[in-house]
Amino acid sequence: MPKYFYKASDDNGDVREGSIDAANVDELEMRLDQMGLMLISLKSNRRGFNLFFRRRGISRRNLIVFCFNMEQMALAGVPLIEGMSDLRSGVEDATFKELITALVEDVSAGRFLSQAMESHPETFSPVFIRLVHVGEQTGSLGEIFQSLTENLKWEDELISQAKKVVTYPAIVGSVVTGLVFFLMLYLVPQLMQFILEMGGEIPLHTRALIAFSDFISHWWHLLLIFPIVTFAAIKFAARISMDAHRYLDRTKLKIWMFGPLIHKIILVRFARSFALMYKSGIPILDSLGISEGLSENLVVREALAKARMMVSEGKGITESFRAVGFFPPLVLNMLQVGESLGKLDQSLLNVSYFYDRDVKENIARLETAIEPLLTMVLGGVLGWVILSVLGPIYQLIEKL
Repeated sequence: MPKYFYKASDDNGDVREGSIDAANVDELEMRLDQMGLMLISLKSNRRGFNLFFRRRGISRRNLIVFCFNMEQMALAGVPLIEGMSDLRSGVEDATFKELITALVEDVSAGRFLSQAMESHPETFSPVFIRLVHVGEQTGSLGEIFQSLTENLKWEDELISQAKKVVTYPAIVGSVVTGLVFFLMLYLVPQLMQFILEMGGEIPLHTRALIAFSDFISHWWHLLLIFPIVTFAAIKFAARISMDAHRYLDRTKLKIWMFGPLIHKIILVRFARSFALMYKSGIPILDSLGISEGLSENLVVREALAKARMMVSEGKGITESFRAVGFFPPLVLNMLQVGESLGKLDQSLLNVSYFYDRDVKENIARLETAIEPLLTMVLGGVLGWVILSVLGPIYQLIEKL
């Protein structure tokens, strides 16, 4: 029996963490419900991935292939076992083939596909399983997998763009860091020794360069270790302290340039997933509860938990979202229109479309802005070294 490490919220919206041995996700949710808790997210002691669109062990491309093939088979009326067996025969990835084999065996034994997926919580999250279950009950499995495929493709495109933005600064940043260490540890000390031997007055910027070079020469090992230790300390503090976790996640949403972008990405993911669940017929309270697990940001989870609690008390969705103070006016206005017209899913998709375009434009602007900024940093470092080294030499030559 696998062990599940869970995060759940109580009636007051407080987040709790723990572990429970359970046969599957349904049993886990039942036991948490008996404890007065609602499941937010979970991890299993098995290999794999545990969030809606975050994977380990199976690539995003393979999951897209799986959903696309399931969509086509369902729409064409191909029997489930036959279709998955055909898909398995064309798969080369061992982990992917093992997963499909396990699903085929469980379905052949008389279980529903959603029930078979419950045995793989490291691969299929509660929202994924819930949507498949709804598709099985309503006969719309093809449409469900079509929506899942679109969501996966959207995330794959977004992640590709984000990697493109991060890759260039990472490469240039590494080059700048390596260049600075080379200059300060090897080149500058030799040149400065030559300048000091020649005598004469040393300008302030040259003295600053000498001091900076001496500092790096003596403490370079600590400078390399400090970022790693700081990152580990922050992660440890966030793990043991809920207040530290909350402060860190709130800070992420306020970081210059990146904070608003993260906020918009969270809104897009929430809007797309919530619209998909609402359109599929999943109750609003359940949809809100599942949506809490789609974000690792504690501030977002707590905001959704408060909104869910207010909705359970009889308040409207728009009123509840406005009260938590996380959602911008545009989202609230569209929700109000959708709620009044009974087209909440369409309003959420409009929100997703708007912020999706905004996110892509922001990423493009960020990519455009980072390149000259890093070039200026690199040019500034080289200019400082050249000016500090050649300036005194030029002054000495003038005196001669």
